[in-house]
Amino acid sequence: MKAVCFYFQIHQPFRLKRYRFFDIGNDHYYYDDFANDDIITRIAHHSYIPAAESLLRMIEQYPHFRCALSITGTALEQFELYVPEFIDLLKKLAATGRVEFLAETYAHSLSSLTDPDEFMAQVKMHDEKIHDLFGVHPKVFRNTELIYCDEMAPMILDMGYKGVITEGAKHILGWKSPNYVYSAASAPKLKILLKNSKLSDDISFRFSNTDWDAYPLTADKYMDWIASTPQEEQIINLFMNLETFGEMQPRETGIFQFLEALPHFAEERGIDFWTPTEAVTKLKAVGELSVLHPISWADEARDTSAWLGNKLQQEAFDKLYSVSERVRLCDDRRLKQDWDYLQASDHFFYMATKHMADGAVHSHFSPYETPFQAFTNYMNVLADFIVRVEEQYPLSIENEELNSLLTTIRNQATEIETLNKEVASMRQNIEHYNEEHALRENASKSVDEKPEAKKAPAKKAAPKKAAAKKPAAKKAAKPAEKKAEKA
Repeated sequence: MKAVCFYFQIHQPFRLKRYRFFDIGNDHYYYDDFANDDIITRIAHHSYIPAAESLLRMIEQYPHFRCALSITGTALEQFELYVPEFIDLLKKLAATGRVEFLAETYAHSLSSLTDPDEFMAQVKMHDEKIHDLFGVHPKVFRNTELIYCDEMAPMILDMGYKGVITEGAKHILGWKSPNYVYSAASAPKLKILLKNSKLSDDISFRFSNTDWDAYPLTADKYMDWIASTPQEEQIINLFMNLETFGEMQPRETGIFQFLEALPHFAEERGIDFWTPTEAVTKLKAVGELSVLHPISWADEARDTSAWLGNKLQQEAFDKLYSVSERVRLCDDRRLKQDWDYLQASDHFFYMATKHMADGAVHSHFSPYETPFQAFTNYMNVLADFIVRVEEQYPLSIENEELNSLLTTIRNQATEIETLNKEVASMRQNIEHYNEEHALRENASKSVDEKPEAKKAPAKKAAPKKAAAKKPAAKKAAKPAEKKAEKA
């Protein structure tokens, strides 16, 4: 049986306010609260909430319908702040047992490209957030912007995930089809699900395009396309942003009716719906897939040039992660929160200097007039952030020297902890000794309070001693009698 694997991404960054050079060192709050509130509330009511309600209706009406959601930690925080009713809807979806929540980096960061420790820490942080809100632990991993390469596979597997989702990039697949399950070349136990770009983009980007030769796209036509794929191709992975429904494709286009009609026409054609975990569990890998250089689902190149393609982006990226080790070592909660928010890939996306179609996409999502303005604003914020980091761990100290000092501090802390445990143990032993000593004293006092009972047996024994002495008296008397007779 052929199956469709639907996955929807939800992400919103904490957008930065206009931060001037003269604010450095004076203003440590970097975020545009008004813009964040306005944008996420608008998108939630235009897209996220009606889309979630559609998914609930589809689940209630069609028992075979399933899908997956991947929601960043920064988006969840904003929903909790500004749109808590959407969190309630997500909990209802989770309660159905037919919506899977995927793992990813908490801050939608690019840490997987440069800092393995930070990458794994963020994934763990996201896992805990999902469990706290929805009571489940993700089993399949989805990296920021579907970024993936062979180097990441062992880390993903070591974190306990069964599969990973990424882009079915043509320059990686070649003649191969994305409609199969593959295994990672560097970690064969990790299974890979590849996005079917053509069928996904038909909904995300072409649905309302009147110049498209397949316009209008209807649910039955779309399912016919899926049914017409080769019989041996068992899984069709449709990955897209949830704001496709209602935001990128407005309600007036009929996008919600299209979505809700899909399970009906899929059922008619014998097409099932699986979650990513079901797909990697039920299907065997047809072969290994090697990805030597990182791929993503962004832009025509399907690489990481959307975020690191020019010198502006690389300078900001390198500057940010130059302090990663110091930030992880600090205990300043506010500093760590800013660290998470500043890692969002969106900040680097706004700095892209691409042209034509890719450039139009970057400009559409950017709140800045130019990439250079985005770079200047971010670097001003980053400069203030680094000043705060340096107050705790001066940058004049080299990493190796800092590591040596911190190792010494940790060893001393461990030694102190061990000594404290020994002191606590000795105190406990002393307390036990004092208790036992007190019990012995009480026992001896109780014995001393009853002297008569102990002396009575001694009096009874006295006559026996006297009786024992009588024969000796008799023996002494006999010699005296003999002397008298002689006389």
